[in-house]
Amino acid sequence: MTKGATRGVLTEGEAARAVPLTRCRRCPRLAAFRDEIKARHPDYRCQPVPAFGDERARLVIVGLAPGLHGANATGRPFTGDYAGILLYETLHRLGLANRPQSVAIADGLVLTGCRITNAVKCVPPANRPTADEIRTCAPYLNAELAGIADGSVIMALGRIAHEAVLRAFGVPLARHKFGHGARHVIGRQVLWDSYHCSRYNTQTKRLTEEMFTAVMSAALREVS
Repeated sequence: MTKGATRGVLTEGEAARAVPLTRCRRCPRLAAFRDEIKARHPDYRCQPVPAFGDERARLVIVGLAPGLHGANATGRPFTGDYAGILLYETLHRLGLANRPQSVAIADGLVLTGCRITNAVKCVPPANRPTADEIRTCAPYLNAELAGIADGSVIMALGRIAHEAVLRAFGVPLARHKFGHGARHVIGRQVLWDSYHCSRYNTQTKRLTEEMFTAVMSAALREVS
């Protein structure tokens, strides 16, 4: 843990005793769903998906959960699915990624100054984790956020990610309402909100390229 970093609800000792991410089957519904998908798609990874990017990043992006045919298949957040198109194109445009596309875990993509993770590490049916599953998975996100440096910026993609970040820092949800472009100071860190770059949000224009670039640029300016 970086000296002076804001500590999440999960202590470092508790994080060390947590079930290793790659072996986690603590959510019966999610574990069964992964097994079902693996039987239909033997080439899919179908395991909990770890964070990806610069381990010393001061900009951490938190999404919802792996996509069925994206991160669940490839093993890397927002890789191989529609939601990753706008995300990685924007990161490349802002100088945080060395290429604008993320298609496979061995495609040579490198992030600099940025790290990407999810509130829930396993793919949920219909992309909807339950409240119990979010709570069960929280120790992994808490441990990731407990290690970031003071003055870091967290970008939450969607309300569930926003609330998961607040819980990680022990902040009451009522103090900080989710809203696209909203900025929140939580201890020694800053939390920015964006609508999730999902197919639905981008195709309905709830989230446009201009909107996403604007909020990502604002967050990046705080760590530059």
